[in-house]
Amino acid sequence: MDSSTRSPGPTHHAACSAGNEASANRIVDVLSEIFDNDEVVAAAFERPGTSEWDISLYFESPPDQAAIRAVVAQVAGDEIAAALVFDTVEAKDWVKASLADLVPVNAGRFVVHGHHDRDRIAPNRLRIEIEAALAFGTGHHGTTRGCLMLLDLVLRQRTPERVLDLGTGTGVLAIAAAKALHRNILASDIDPRSVIVARENAALNGVGHYLEAIHAIGFGSPRFAQAGPFDLVFANILANPLRKLAAPMARHLAPSAFVILSGLLPPHARGVVAAYRGQGLRLVRRYDLDGWTSLLMQRIA
Repeated sequence: MDSSTRSPGPTHHAACSAGNEASANRIVDVLSEIFDNDEVVAAAFERPGTSEWDISLYFESPPDQAAIRAVVAQVAGDEIAAALVFDTVEAKDWVKASLADLVPVNAGRFVVHGHHDRDRIAPNRLRIEIEAALAFGTGHHGTTRGCLMLLDLVLRQRTPERVLDLGTGTGVLAIAAAKALHRNILASDIDPRSVIVARENAALNGVGHYLEAIHAIGFGSPRFAQAGPFDLVFANILANPLRKLAAPMARHLAPSAFVILSGLLPPHARGVVAAYRGQGLRLVRRYDLDGWTSLLMQRIA
């Protein structure tokens, strides 16, 4: 049962000023990558009448304050981490409250939105609706937005036949590919719950019949060899796993295949590019959005 359907109880809260928008978004992104939706919901908001941004973190159980401060310090510095104030707030629908000002995100031909914005999206856009409790970690972060923009770039050049979304999470990238291509998409994740969520979101978006979501660690399932070789692969995860996956991924790529990589802080991008160049891929395009880097690589035929 996701956090949007639980009976609200006392909520543990943390907040602080995060400086500029990029810093606030980086904090939210990293916390959303590290913790499950069941553990924390993180939101960034611009302070009215200023250019300053604040972050709010909501926990259903008492958080490890030292661990949260350590993560924030690594991403945004010791000063912002030290300014975090932890407290407990009254029971309320905190997911809904966090998303009150969350606006649709445009990325090329795609737009990611919540249920509350369903009627505001132009019918000629490729719309991807994500339930409110799952909106963090999707198009509202620079990682996924970068991937969607790179997908839009790929689709201007060719029509991939075999597509893989490795580490699918909420399924937003697989859903985008299914909506654009109207063909079967293979998606995988190491978290069984994410596999279920991806299937549910695909059904919500009318492409459930196109999406095959499986539980797998890396390329450790025979299904990858059966469904490949792939013309397009998404891998929106983190730098270290991406480097380790370079060789097995290359073995599952078709000639001239495109690979879209994200989940990278800018300083880590060079090492990831080098790992994939070592497997016969070249860098085609790099996007830096909200403090995150997304890469488009292509296998050299």
